[in-house]
Amino acid sequence: MIKGNPLGNLLVTGISSYEGDKWAKHRKIINPAFHQEKLKMMLPAFYTSCCEMVDKWLNSIPEGSCELDVWPDLQNVSADVISRTGFGSSYEEGRQIFRLQTEQAGLVVQANQSIYIPGLRFLPTKSNKRMKEIHGEVRALLRDMIQKREKTMRAGEAPTSDLLGLLMEFNFKEIKEGGNSKVGITIDEVIEECKLFYFAGQETTATLLAWTMVALSMHQDWQQKAREEVIQVFGTNKPEYDGLNKLKVVTMILNEILRLYPPAYILMRETYKKVKLGEVILPPGVQLTLAMLLIHHNRELWGEDADEFNPQRFSGGVSKATKNQVLFFPFGWGPRLCIGQNFSILESKIALAMILQHFSFELSSTYIHAPYTIAVLQPQYGVQLVIRKI
Repeated sequence: MIKGNPLGNLLVTGISSYEGDKWAKHRKIINPAFHQEKLKMMLPAFYTSCCEMVDKWLNSIPEGSCELDVWPDLQNVSADVISRTGFGSSYEEGRQIFRLQTEQAGLVVQANQSIYIPGLRFLPTKSNKRMKEIHGEVRALLRDMIQKREKTMRAGEAPTSDLLGLLMEFNFKEIKEGGNSKVGITIDEVIEECKLFYFAGQETTATLLAWTMVALSMHQDWQQKAREEVIQVFGTNKPEYDGLNKLKVVTMILNEILRLYPPAYILMRETYKKVKLGEVILPPGVQLTLAMLLIHHNRELWGEDADEFNPQRFSGGVSKATKNQVLFFPFGWGPRLCIGQNFSILESKIALAMILQHFSFELSSTYIHAPYTIAVLQPQYGVQLVIRKI
């Protein structure tokens, strides 16, 4: 858990910030919604969102090639996927929530870049007032959606297969089996989990796709290998679930991107009891920061080519690449492993497969390679590519 400016809580809390019994309860209720069988049901929503992006790019290239900054489109497609899979028929309300959360993230970043003075958040500054307005608007939109779902579920209608529906279904089941509402989570807590899903899901996948396209633009041989594999598995047909699991080269590439450009570049944990770490004994309440970027780029751990793009290192899987050590943890590690890991990887695979089916791409002369950190590791000046139809 990261502790900092309390204004950050206006953006999101949810399971990522909970501890102890509260974390365990939320994890138990949320986890089933991200099982592979549930993710398979969301594949049509992934495909629909990716189709819209591909069609937009096809229409932007009347003939030959054109230069595009793909970063905004990758952010938008990730947001659309979250809106469709998260809220289903309430897709438009979901998009409104995303726009508000994006604005809120920018305001939180500004606040965190300033020196925090205790009590400052209570002053009626323009920024503070807007952050509280957004917080209220998002909560109102989500509360309305949740109450509508509750009403239909109590009327006997089957729950929907979107994430909100699944979360509410498993919550009701937990309450019914436990015979007590206290074993479930409250509407306010459901709201926070929805906000977290938006923020973490959109940013993680968008940056993974962005850095993948940058790397494949710089390494045309790997772009061609990935395209050949996609064509071999799917041809020009719609990517389907079983085929996505057969994409070995694409998986190697995504793992290497997650090693070089982990979305969450640091991992913070706090000791809850006395712990011995090597020769050091740490008391409870000590915050530890683990810099993923440093470990993922460590030459002693990964070899002399640690800073280079080499997907071949993952040809035998993650275990072989890491020699069964904890050296690779783009989604965290242990019991607090990111619950949305499989969701993000599946979305990235289908998006990349569809891009490779339709386009070849290379870096534009206007592209500036400048990874920077605002919540996640982003391309500061966008991703300008020269894209060609295939």
